[in-house]
Amino acid sequence: MIASRARLTDLDLHCLIRSGDDDERATAAHKLCRAIDRAALTPVDRAAAEKIMRVLAGDVAEMVRRALSVTLKSSDLLPQDVARRLARDVDSVAMPIIAFSPSFSDDDLIEIVRSGSSARQVAVAGRPKVSRDVSDVIAAEAGEPAVRTLAANDNADLSESAMGRAIQRFSESAELVTALAYRPVLPVAITERLIGLASEAVREHLVSRHALTPEVAIQLASFTRERATVDLIDQAEASANLADFVATLNARKALTPSLLLRGLARGQMAFFEHGLSELAGVSHERAWLMVHDAGPLGLKAIYDRAGLPPRLFQAFRAGVDTWRGMQAEGVTPDGKAFQQRMLERFLTQRPNTGREDLGYLLERLDRAPEPAIQAANAA
Repeated sequence: MIASRARLTDLDLHCLIRSGDDDERATAAHKLCRAIDRAALTPVDRAAAEKIMRVLAGDVAEMVRRALSVTLKSSDLLPQDVARRLARDVDSVAMPIIAFSPSFSDDDLIEIVRSGSSARQVAVAGRPKVSRDVSDVIAAEAGEPAVRTLAANDNADLSESAMGRAIQRFSESAELVTALAYRPVLPVAITERLIGLASEAVREHLVSRHALTPEVAIQLASFTRERATVDLIDQAEASANLADFVATLNARKALTPSLLLRGLARGQMAFFEHGLSELAGVSHERAWLMVHDAGPLGLKAIYDRAGLPPRLFQAFRAGVDTWRGMQAEGVTPDGKAFQQRMLERFLTQRPNTGREDLGYLLERLDRAPEPAIQAANAA
C-alpha cells in the first residue's frame, strides 16, 4: 500500500474534470502526474493511473495535455496508446513525448519519421537511444536537420550503410560531415569518404583518430600543405593488421629507412620489427629474435639483410638501446607517456639522423599534449 494511493482514485479524477478553469486543471494534472511518476504502484494503482492518463490525454485544454506530456515524458508508466495519441497532438504537447518517451516501439518511431514534420524527425533522431532500424530510416528518408542530429547522437546505432546513405544524400552539408567525423567509431570506408569532404581541421581529426587503409594513408601522406597530411607512423599504430600495413608500405615504396627510424624513435618497436621482417624477407618471429635475443650482432645482421644504409645503423642502434633501457627500468612500453619519454631520451643521444628526420622528431616532441609531457617527466 502506498501513501499516495488515495490520490489515484475516481474521486480525484472527478475533481480534476469538474473545474472549468484551464490553469487549475493543468496545475492539478501536473501534481497528479508527479504523484503517479514517483509512486510505487500496485497493479490496482497502475490501472487507475492509466485511466487518469487517458482522460488527461483527451482534455480539451492544451495546457492540461502538455502537463501530462512534460511530466511523464520519460516515464515507462505511460501506456503506448496514450504516447501515440500525444505524438499526434500539437507540437507543444507532442515534442516532449516524441523526444523522450520509452513507450514507443520502433515501428511507432518510424511512422513519426515518415509522416512527421522536420522538427519531429529531429526529436526522434535526438532521443536518448535510437535503434539501428530507426536510424536506417532517418538516414534514408528524413531531412538534413534530422540526419545531422542523428549523426551527432552517440547513442544512435548507425550502420555503415546508414552513414553511407547520409553522406550520399547530404555530402554538401559541412555540419553533417563534421558530426559524422566526430563519432567515436567509424568504419574505414566511411572515414575515407569523409576525408574528401571535410574541412582541413576535421580532416586532421579523422586521420589522427581513425585508421585508414594503407593505400589511402600513403596517398594522403604525400598531400600538399593545403590538405591535411597523414602521419604513417600514427596509422601504423592504429592498424589492426600491422604486417599487412607494412607489406603495403613496402609495395608502394613507402617503407623507407627514414620512416622506420622515425617509428623506432617514437617507441613503435612492433612497427620497426615488422618493417625489418618485411625488408629482410623473414618471419616476424625471426626478426624479433634478431633484434632482441641474438646478442650484439643480431641487430646488425638483420639490419644489413634488410638493405638499410650503413650510415644510419648507429641511430637505429641508439633507438633499440633506448627502448631496452626503458624496458629494464620497468616502464610499460605503451601509451603516449612512454612514447614521449622514449623520444626525449633518443634525442638526448644526438643520433646521426638526417635534418628532415630530426626536424620531424623535434616537431613531434613539441606537439605532445601537456598531460603526456607531465606523465613522461614524472615517470
